[in-house]
Amino acid sequence: MANDIPPTTSMPSPAWHALEAQQARDVLHSDAQGLTSGEARLRLARYGPNALPEGPRRGLLRRFLDQFNNVLVIVLLVAGAVTLVLDHLLDAVVIAGVVVVNALIGFVQEGKAERALEAVRAMLPSTAIAWRDGERVTVRTEELVPGDQVFVQSGDRVPADLRLIEAVNLRVEEA
Repeated sequence: MANDIPPTTSMPSPAWHALEAQQARDVLHSDAQGLTSGEARLRLARYGPNALPEGPRRGLLRRFLDQFNNVLVIVLLVAGAVTLVLDHLLDAVVIAGVVVVNALIGFVQEGKAERALEAVRAMLPSTAIAWRDGERVTVRTEELVPGDQVFVQSGDRVPADLRLIEAVNLRVEEA
């Protein structure tokens, strides 16, 4: 089965919602009994884990210095330098103070945003129920692969991009 899948780093992305369930299974080389454990391992090796990529983390100094990479901040710094050259020390100090306070506020807000993003990642489900080898098994969400059939129950968070095959009284709450 793995040899039928084109050697790419991602699965083809047709309009899954427009395909019949069996057509979607055919495109993904899957069947109603799900994937075998061996096939799932092969696909995991080929397509990688079901996880959002994390960018490189910036250090505190880099994050603070990035606050000065803004056109308006640069204009203020130039204005402060010109004011200093014109011997208006008080005005130059006030402009520098505004720039530093602005940088500190941006630095703190960016730190809070990064912590909030980490909290959202922590809220995502860490396991899912999928068909493997013809039976329902619990797998880590990072191990879900294209072609897996996933069961979502009341109260579950959706662990990946999914194409619904069957639903009973489905209600969705977007966050």
